[in-house]
Amino acid sequence: MERNNIIAAVSQAAEELIAAAKPEQGDLLIVGCSSSEIVGAVIGHGSSAEAAEAVYEGLSAVAARHGLSLAAQCCEHLNRCVVVERAVAKQRGYEIVNVLPQPHAGGSWSVACWSHFTEPVVVEAVKAELGIDIGDTLIGMHLRAVAVPVRTSVRSVGEANLVCARTRPKFVGGSRAVYPDGDVR
Repeated sequence: MERNNIIAAVSQAAEELIAAAKPEQGDLLIVGCSSSEIVGAVIGHGSSAEAAEAVYEGLSAVAARHGLSLAAQCCEHLNRCVVVERAVAKQRGYEIVNVLPQPHAGGSWSVACWSHFTEPVVVEAVKAELGIDIGDTLIGMHLRAVAVPVRTSVRSVGEANLVCARTRPKFVGGSRAVYPDGDVR
């Protein structure tokens, strides 16, 4: 898939997700991305630095425009750890771990983010307010409860499936509980 098409697809999906999720300044956008799937290979077997860079270009601009912090899920070889800015890790109380993502141990997406972030670190887990999964990378473990699917007009990036989610607080209580109208943050 052409670079500009990747940028346009991920930017459009992110804008639609943000419109639906209505995030606040500083909310965390977790992104899992299989560059292999984007270029038509099987996840983990065709890493593409070029595709990952295009995804970064499209998503980083949207995240910055909306005041969101971007988080990059690594691949299964790093137990789906997450690359974030050091300031995000400190602010949210995430424990930093010691590893340097590589194309075949972390994935091209995490490598791209590592190279562009101001002060990147890796943490084992996050609880993000919204997320984008490109290529069936299984980001659910890094979303706050309760995840709600968001359907966008963009269903794929290249050959990779695209799924988006927002989160909402849990409804607690029983038959006597009363809930406020609309989403509660």
